[in-house]
Amino acid sequence: MFAAKSHTSRHYIAIVVMACLCVLLGGPSYAAGAESLIIAGATYCEPGVSGPGWAWTDADHLELNGYAGEAIGADGDLVLTLAGQNSVTESHAPDAGITLFGMEVWGNLTLRGTGTLTATGSQCGIHASQALVVDGCTVDARADGADITDEAVAGVIAGDMAVRGGGRVIAAGAGSGAGVRAYGVYLQDAGLGDGAAGCRLSVDASWLDAAGADGGVACTGGSLVSARFVTPAGGAFGASSVVDASGAVAPHVVVEPDVATPSTGETDGGEVPGDSTDKSPANATPAAGEPTTGPTANPALKPAAATTKTKTTATKTTVAKTTKPKTATTTTATLPKTGENCWIAASVALLLLGTVLLVAVRRC
Repeated sequence: MFAAKSHTSRHYIAIVVMACLCVLLGGPSYAAGAESLIIAGATYCEPGVSGPGWAWTDADHLELNGYAGEAIGADGDLVLTLAGQNSVTESHAPDAGITLFGMEVWGNLTLRGTGTLTATGSQCGIHASQALVVDGCTVDARADGADITDEAVAGVIAGDMAVRGGGRVIAAGAGSGAGVRAYGVYLQDAGLGDGAAGCRLSVDASWLDAAGADGGVACTGGSLVSARFVTPAGGAFGASSVVDASGAVAPHVVVEPDVATPSTGETDGGEVPGDSTDKSPANATPAAGEPTTGPTANPALKPAAATTKTKTTATKTTVAKTTKPKTATTTTATLPKTGENCWIAASVALLLLGTVLLVAVRRC
């Protein structure tokens, strides 16, 4: 009798152990993605919701198709698929939960698809605390600096930025407030501990047009793959920004594909021809002509229309959102799934533990 009960107990223990292992091993599929989403003034904590022009299909995936509305924010990694023409503008509601930005993601952000996105805000058009990837789609991000003081203003603010797959990006920042620093693309560490690995720009056979009075592109380094600097002539990655041939910061930066460059090669701008008018066909680039002080126009990538501000306050004393504390993570342009390696290690350890328990139960 006792032996029979002991045998049954061992089976129960084995079943419980294996069930726990199965649950824990399945954990990584729920670990990644945004924890919450703010869109059109409302906050959502679970995917599977939708509205006019948008659908949050799962934790790390949002779809936009003809969306035109207030700011979009996400707490965690997000992949945004674009179809048709879409636009986001900062919210002016005091309780909106996200202000000064057209799009704000506290994590990695990937923009992809066949559509377009126009993002506008006072301080930033698009903000990603970690890596921003523009893959094949068209993006126009702008900040006008309205009521901003003592802050960096940019079309794009991110940790790293990569433009690939024939993507097209226009980014512009402006502002006249006291202490305002205006950039087209502003890449910063944002306290995430990335160090020298962060703040880098990569353009792979794609287009980028970035303009700001204090720098077209502010970054610590970067690479061009099958692409080249058109503006400034002889451009290169400096210690903190893209510079011209003399080493001065370039307020306007234009990168376009270079079909003469092998797809596996890279350049730091040293091989750029001195004549900036030697370009690919005009209908294949987002910018053409001589360098100017602002973004250039192109039928395939039109600049955003000027935004009329209705704010009545003369000044706005706000703390930059880029100081929001977040857990340190490693930033890469491939948008890694955070925490996945920890889950794998934990799963292996639990599997070994389950095996030991099974052997111990059998010996009893």
